[in-house]
Amino acid sequence: MLFTEVLPLNMKDADVIYYPNFFTQEQSNAYFNTLLNTIEWQEDTIKVFGKTYLQPRLTALYANNKNPYSYSNIIMHPKAFTKELNDIKNKIEKAVHIKFTTCLANLYRNGNESNGWHADNEKELGKNPAIASVTFGAERMFHFKHKYNPNLKSKLILNHGSLLLMKGSTQENWLHQLPKTKKLIGKRINLTFRIIA
Repeated sequence: MLFTEVLPLNMKDADVIYYPNFFTQEQSNAYFNTLLNTIEWQEDTIKVFGKTYLQPRLTALYANNKNPYSYSNIIMHPKAFTKELNDIKNKIEKAVHIKFTTCLANLYRNGNESNGWHADNEKELGKNPAIASVTFGAERMFHFKHKYNPNLKSKLILNHGSLLLMKGSTQENWLHQLPKTKKLIGKRINLTFRIIA
């Protein structure tokens, strides 16, 4: 068995499930160390209100096809899955019964690196996309807020070795972010598996 705990989050207009210990500590440590050194990380620039900034994290795109992924005026072209990414993908697919094609990997090097409020609703993902988000490394707080009801909010800590599955109408109705923290923390690798057919 891959995990021992499954926590559906009770969020209106959403379908979100959290697996806090999807991977064992030993698996998580091994994956973190290998991915940190084998992923071809890149630092892109983004445009915000006409100004250009370095993205506050490193990224990489991998897939089992050649389909690009675009967000924030960035167009990424995938590399072929590594053995470790493919192993992780297969374990997730076996548990959640969803076949993924693509992985957007993020490396947050410290607590000052973040990802602002957004929804994973790019046209390449289609309607009601499924997003499987894996965390290896430093624990980070993760926030949700409803797009249309400001009173609806949720947050949780993403553990080392955890899986967060967002599907159904989640991206249509909710925004999420990984906020900055002033705590002195280590690196976090986030793998977000998607379907780009």
